[in-house]
Amino acid sequence: MYSLCQVKSVLLTSLVYRCLLQDEILDCENLTAPFGERISPRWRQQLPEDAIQPRCAPGEEVLCLLITFWEAKGIRQKSPTEPDASYEWCLMELLEAILRADGPSSLQGSGLFGCDSGFGQATARHLDIMGFRVFASVLDLQSPGAQELRQSCSSRLTLLQMDLTKTEDIQRVLQHIQAHTNSTGLWGLVNNAGFNDTIADAELSPLGKFRTCMEVNFFGSLELTKGLLPLLRSAGGRIVTVSSPAGDMPFPCLAAYGASKAALSLVMDTFRSELQPWGIKVSLILPGYYKTGTTCDPAFWNLHKQQLLASLPQELLQAYGEDYVEEINQQFIQFMKVAVEDLSAVVNSITEGLLAANPAVRYYPGQGLGIMYFIHRYLPYFVRDLFLKGFFINPKLPRALRREHHKDVKKA
Repeated sequence: MYSLCQVKSVLLTSLVYRCLLQDEILDCENLTAPFGERISPRWRQQLPEDAIQPRCAPGEEVLCLLITFWEAKGIRQKSPTEPDASYEWCLMELLEAILRADGPSSLQGSGLFGCDSGFGQATARHLDIMGFRVFASVLDLQSPGAQELRQSCSSRLTLLQMDLTKTEDIQRVLQHIQAHTNSTGLWGLVNNAGFNDTIADAELSPLGKFRTCMEVNFFGSLELTKGLLPLLRSAGGRIVTVSSPAGDMPFPCLAAYGASKAALSLVMDTFRSELQPWGIKVSLILPGYYKTGTTCDPAFWNLHKQQLLASLPQELLQAYGEDYVEEINQQFIQFMKVAVEDLSAVVNSITEGLLAANPAVRYYPGQGLGIMYFIHRYLPYFVRDLFLKGFFINPKLPRALRREHHKDVKKA
């Protein structure tokens, strides 16, 4: 008689081998070679040494396989040297990881929108490595970001061109995804696209900038989400949306961007409540300050600053002063110099929102967000305003309010 534990071990061992072979982590033509040589060449270059040559005692080869599987699929694991990282524990952890939330099959796939750079590109690459079918949208199929995804990802990833301000682009992408997932449903939707090119007070920001931010950051994501809901309902899938703390708090000089993200956060929170009966889980990602795309390119911000100055009515420019606009843009560029380059915290939050059995409603990857939200929720408004100015941008007085300006007016 075999014990239940032994039967479970045999079944899970078979499952591990099947997963490793299916995702081409193990080389099916080299199964009799030493363990390290059985890892396929593509994975051997990407996996850490501990995953290729795990430090396991003789007779614990399945534990070695589990470590390799975890490393390749991005599943966190305890070190085999820890007391509770036993063979049996590892098998049960694997079972939970594979079966949690009736996890997505590799055929259901996920749609990621805004993958030209930053969070979207990194997440698309990560999900592809994990073995998922990914539909990734980019603004330009010939952009460096799109080319990089083509070179680094497998054939499971499909690149789709889409401009979120154009309804015809959105409808074409929706039709493509529907045609390829109609029988399986869509497991995940990641709304990541974001736009902002203006650092200025709300009064100085042209109305067109507010409209563009709303079109890309809010209406585009809303149209995509509504269009894909039938597929998400059939799969009982997930919606993960990258918003911003600027949608929760009045960051100085980010009115257009913040207003669009506030609308996005609210509508996604509404979806979370309304879609619960369908089994769809909705999460918001509210990242700290990271280096993504053009956010840290001084030339980009200087160009748009000059365009803003050229577009301002003379009376408004006189009231605030050109040096006022110059100063706030310089402060923003300085702030972004200390932005975080490692995007893994955000990528991991998005992945957890897609795969965890009980994903969080909100994720806050990034430094300093805890104290920021504490101040925002529990302290007086003037404390919050002072904090945000000290943390982000602290504009000088507009020209018309400065003492020297009043002296010049009196002399005239």
